[in-house]
Amino acid sequence: MEETGQLKRALIDATAGAVSGGISRTVTSPLDVIKIRFQVQLEPTNQWALLRKVVHGTSKYTGMLQATKDILREEGLKGFWRGNVPALLMVMPYTAIQFTVLKQLKTFAAGSSKTEDHINLSPYLSYISGALAGCAATVGSYPFDLLRTILASQGEPKVYRNMRSAFVDIFRARGVPGLYAGLTPTLVEIAPYAGLQFGTYDTFKRWMKAWNRLRSSNSSQGDEFISSFQLFICGLGSGTCAKAVCHPLDVVKKRFQIEGLQRHPRYGARLEARAYKNMYDGLRRILLEEGWAGLYKGIVPSIVKAAPAGAVTFVAYEYTSDWLESILT
Repeated sequence: MEETGQLKRALIDATAGAVSGGISRTVTSPLDVIKIRFQVQLEPTNQWALLRKVVHGTSKYTGMLQATKDILREEGLKGFWRGNVPALLMVMPYTAIQFTVLKQLKTFAAGSSKTEDHINLSPYLSYISGALAGCAATVGSYPFDLLRTILASQGEPKVYRNMRSAFVDIFRARGVPGLYAGLTPTLVEIAPYAGLQFGTYDTFKRWMKAWNRLRSSNSSQGDEFISSFQLFICGLGSGTCAKAVCHPLDVVKKRFQIEGLQRHPRYGARLEARAYKNMYDGLRRILLEEGWAGLYKGIVPSIVKAAPAGAVTFVAYEYTSDWLESILT
C-alpha cells in the first residue's frame, strides 16, 4: 500500500509540475524571447552605453519597448513565441522532474509526505532540496533548452526552419556534446537559482502563515490558510530574488548555446564557434569587452518575466496538485 501511495504521489507531482511549467512558459514566452535577444547581442543594449560609446558597433536592440516594436514589425506576433515548442518540451519534463525530486527530498528530510510538514522544514534543507531538484531536472531536459535558445535568438531570415533541422545540424557538426553546450554554467547557475527560488518560496509561505495568524485574534488552522493571491505574491518574490542573483551565469550560458550561429548581420556581431574556452573565460571576456552591463544584459525583461513566471508556476502547481489529489485519493 505504501509503495502505491508513493507512486501516486510521484504521479501527482510530475503531472502538476508539467502542467504548471507549460502554462508559465507559454504565458511568459514574449518576455523570454526579448531577454534572449538581449543576452546574445554583443553590442550595448541600452542608450546610455551607446552615448558613452562603451562598445563600438550598431545595436539592434536598445530597450524593451524598441525590441518589442522591432520583433513585432519584422517577425509578426508569432515571433514572440519563436522556439516555444522546444521550450515546452524542455520545461514540461523539467518542472515534472523538479517537483517530483523536490517532493521526494522533502519527504525524506521531514520523514513525512504531508505538505504541511514540509513547510516547517529548516530553510537550509529547503534551499538544498531545491538546488538538487533543479540540477536533476536540468540534466534531464537540457537539449531542448539549447534548441529553444537557438530558435528564439535566430531572428529573420531563419537559420533553421524548425526544431528538427536545428537538432540534426548541431548533432552532425558537434555530436552529443554539442547538444549539451553550456551545461556547466547552467548547472552552476541552476543550483543557486533553484535553491533560492524554492527556499525563498517556502520562507515566504511561512511568513505569510505567520502574518495570517497575526491578523486574526484566533489561531485556528483556518486562519493560517494561504489564499491564491498570497501564493501568487510568494511565487512573485521568490522568482525575482532568484533571477536577480543568478542572471550573469544565464548570460554566459546563452552565449555558449549560440556559439557559431550564423544570424543575419543586422542582429550585430556573430559569436564564433568556441569563442569561450570555459565558463570562467566567458565571464572574464564579457566583463572585459562589454563591462558589468554585459553580464546583466536582459536583466529587465528577465526580472519582469521571472516574477510572473514564478508566481504562475507555483500557483498552477498548488492548484493542479490539490485537484489531482482530490480525484485520485
